[in-house]
Amino acid sequence: MWNFNMSRNMFFLLFLVSWLSSALASVGYDHRAIIVNGKRRILISGSIHYPRSTPEMWPDLLQKAKDGGLDVLQTYVFWNGHEPSPGKYYFEDRYDLVKFIKLAQQHGLYVHLRIGPYICAEWNFGGFPVWLKYVPGIAFRTDNRPFMAAMEKFTQKIVYMMKAERLFQTQGGPIILSQIENEYGPVEWEIGAPGKSYTQWAAKMAVGLNTGVPWVMCKQEDAPDPIIDTCNGFYCENFTPNKNYKPKMWTEIWTGWYTEFGGAVPTRPAQDLAFSVARFIQNGGSFANYYMYHGGTNFGRTAGGPFIATSYDYDAPLDEYGLPREPKYSHLKYMHKAIKMAEPALLATDAAVSKLGNNQEAHVYQSRSGCAAFLANYDTKYPVRVTFWNKQYNLPPWSISILPDCKTEVFNTARVGQSPPTKMTPVAHLSWQAYIEDVATSADDNAFTSVGLREQISLTWDNTDYLWYMTDITIGPNEQFLRTGKYPTLKVDSAGHALHVFINGQLSGSAYGTLAFPKLEFNQGVKLRAGINKLALLSVSVGLANVGLHFETWNTGVLGPVTLAGVNSGTWDMTRWQWTYKIGMRGEDMSLHTVSGSSSVEWVQGSLLAQYRPLTWYKAILNAPPGNAPLALDMGSMGKGQMWINGQSIGRHWPAYKAHGSCGACYYAGTYTENKCRTNCGQPSQRWYHVPRSWLKSSGNLLVVFEEWGGDPTKISLVARS
Repeated sequence: MWNFNMSRNMFFLLFLVSWLSSALASVGYDHRAIIVNGKRRILISGSIHYPRSTPEMWPDLLQKAKDGGLDVLQTYVFWNGHEPSPGKYYFEDRYDLVKFIKLAQQHGLYVHLRIGPYICAEWNFGGFPVWLKYVPGIAFRTDNRPFMAAMEKFTQKIVYMMKAERLFQTQGGPIILSQIENEYGPVEWEIGAPGKSYTQWAAKMAVGLNTGVPWVMCKQEDAPDPIIDTCNGFYCENFTPNKNYKPKMWTEIWTGWYTEFGGAVPTRPAQDLAFSVARFIQNGGSFANYYMYHGGTNFGRTAGGPFIATSYDYDAPLDEYGLPREPKYSHLKYMHKAIKMAEPALLATDAAVSKLGNNQEAHVYQSRSGCAAFLANYDTKYPVRVTFWNKQYNLPPWSISILPDCKTEVFNTARVGQSPPTKMTPVAHLSWQAYIEDVATSADDNAFTSVGLREQISLTWDNTDYLWYMTDITIGPNEQFLRTGKYPTLKVDSAGHALHVFINGQLSGSAYGTLAFPKLEFNQGVKLRAGINKLALLSVSVGLANVGLHFETWNTGVLGPVTLAGVNSGTWDMTRWQWTYKIGMRGEDMSLHTVSGSSSVEWVQGSLLAQYRPLTWYKAILNAPPGNAPLALDMGSMGKGQMWINGQSIGRHWPAYKAHGSCGACYYAGTYTENKCRTNCGQPSQRWYHVPRSWLKSSGNLLVVFEEWGGDPTKISLVARS
């Protein structure tokens, strides 16, 4: 029988328990650590960015993070993904931030939410929406009213959303830390007084939102109270916060580095990574976050740079596909376990430091709560045998041993196990059809003409990588080069990032910039004939800048000068000629990457299949292979372009741009930089491109590739990673 009084009492009791839990929830800090619900914590954190994986991958990633010994999930908030146009918000699919945070809580993880909203992150435009660039009177990241108004509005949007979902720790949720701005200190130093004013404003604005949890500013030595300044880098053992009552926090431990198209692939040995973390903890650090713990993929056109690769693997403990990278994953897991064993002693007192030799020392934490010790050998070449508390220990070079009871070594940063290499195994044969797109002309729909050269993003608003610049070159019958065959030289200066030059519908040549020097110059002879010649320049963006002083002012596209040398009358300056513009490719306009768009044109196959042809669309139908192994496309035979599966953008491909620089064996001992340990020299910077299984149906999947300058699609294969 239903007992109303009993049910009412039970409801009241549950309400009271819930209210008390919320009332008692708190997050604070002192000089030693972040304090959660009245308890100091050594917190091990890892960065996993929700848009760089799929919602179907999130539970497995978060579980592996928890199993790897993490306490905290750290993520940026991606403004341009959430507000693609002013006031129009998107929080679905890969951008479902609330779902991601709730999943983290279900997996027993706290959350550090880095709202920014400037994030850098090798993400397109540093996370800023492109429309922000065109707000009248705006200047990014300084004491500028239009910018601060937009920044405050979006920050409020995120904080109020988190509050509405009761996701802050003081509400019973998992968020224990927030971040405003990102690595602003060096920018502030360059800007001067307006930068300092902006820092003060940003801090006051953030604290005024009353999240109930501490805010941090990374790489911000003058972070105003009560905001905590934190360290980012490969090593942070000597970092000291700007006030002695703030904890020592490391918000970005760089587990490797990002890959750039045209660059070798950076790696970081597990030994050196573990050494840096252990050294930070032994020196009083209490919050350590791996950037990245899982890097993931820059799907679509989200990669910044420019020239940042589609892969954002970052040599992280969980690789791009979500698989544990061994031995790094397990090596760090064992270290985290050792640190947790030592946690009570670490948080009860400060360390006593003593010398064990010329390059060796002991850090001892001893109190009523217990005793923990770190034995360090800083020599980069030689192992040593040290005596500590009447017991001997063998320390490899550049290593730290952790003794959670001051007696028993349970972990050494240099002793790493071995693991077999990963394999990429072909699992599907692909049968291709082709559609060749014509070079743009002034007669194309939506083409328009103006005098002089126009900046690319001001026309495309970054809705496409492509902008056509077209003009006519009229050659008289008496030009000397028509008799000698020594063709005139076309010189095109471009702000970047890539350029394909077509003369009378034929590809004449290409030019590319680099991450360090995105500007480019095309300077080649061009085959012109008597009469009217059609010049078409296809300017290609490869992601917008994500870092730099006032990068909103940086230009893209053909800005000139454009000259033609070697004609009878001397050098022609074509910069102020009439130019016709066409935004994007026809195939984009027709949505050829979708099922409906694909059916709108006639595709050819078999012996008619175009190979090594520029501006070619390819499509294939494939079935999902059995099993659960992660999948990728082997694009090693292709040039440059983009890929889609069932209308979802896999990203940009560019395997034809071979990795330059030097590679070699990486000896882990010693100070690490992103250029120290590199692989893939002379090979494609990226050959394999992640295809999430959740994007596939069991059969009849449409794969579309757009190739800019030529490749062999018959050698593309779907591979499984194991």
